[in-house]
Amino acid sequence: MTAEDYLSGQVLLIDKPLHWTSFQAVNKLRWEIRHAFNIKKIKVGHAGTLDPLATGLLVICTGKMTKQIDKFQGQEKEYTGTIVLGSTTPSYDLETDINKTFPTDHITEKDIRDATQGFIGEIEQYPPVFSAIKKDGKRLYEFARAGEDVELKSRKITISEFDITGIEGQDIHFRVVCSKGTYIRSLANDFGKALKSGSHLSALRRTKIGDFHVENALTPEAFIESLTTK
Repeated sequence: MTAEDYLSGQVLLIDKPLHWTSFQAVNKLRWEIRHAFNIKKIKVGHAGTLDPLATGLLVICTGKMTKQIDKFQGQEKEYTGTIVLGSTTPSYDLETDINKTFPTDHITEKDIRDATQGFIGEIEQYPPVFSAIKKDGKRLYEFARAGEDVELKSRKITISEFDITGIEGQDIHFRVVCSKGTYIRSLANDFGKALKSGSHLSALRRTKIGDFHVENALTPEAFIESLTTK
């Protein structure tokens, strides 16, 4: 591809590595594209954030395709991941340490599979306190890290599929298809409550956004290599 191709607009499918922020991925690609083609200025943005502890599909748009970001963001998403039963964390994932433990002896495999049905369809979901949603001009995680209490508002989301793909002791492997605005961390936390226990998210991978699939995505390293072998 040429400089003109990137400026006129491309959709890049990137497989985000663990621990990278979505912002880092965008900045890295923007710098590499500018450097490879000696472009002074180019717009680059992503269609939907992934948490640092999640991996998988980032849809990154360049040039004039950045105008399509809202359209891509609004599309249905698919994730796979692992929920750990019997303990919770303040962030609902492994960003923070376990703060409470719960009994799990009463939970059967049937209970686990049946519990998914309570989350199918349009539901009200509370976002995690550790999230980038803004309240009074500050992001929620800023309140959380400062130890301040904040009143959360629920949001309507839609979960069209929620399958249990494997059970290994306390680890529940799942696949979920959901609307824009769904927090899988909140789903993991609420899942434990539904089983009269507690739980948190230990792994998450985004596999699809609309018709875009992670199988067709490149790692940042592979993308950068493709620029130098243009």
